[in-house]
Amino acid sequence: MDIVTVSSKYQVVIPRRVRERAQLKPGTRLQVISFDDRIELVPLRPMREMKGFLKGLDSAFHRDEEDRV
Repeated sequence: MDIVTVSSKYQVVIPRRVRERAQLKPGTRLQVISFDDRIELVPLRPMREMKGFLKGLDSAFHRDEEDRV
């Protein structure tokens, strides 16, 4: 577990190990989500990086006969 300190300008440094694991680069945008007493930083990825991320997902959908009008 890494510990960081909030600076007088309310800035924190993301530890190298965390940056490398999340593949963060300078300029990466992060969405900030606040849950009660917890803060999460979620990298925003361009949509073109999402291509194929659902590959292999079973999209079969079976509807009950009574669902039909």
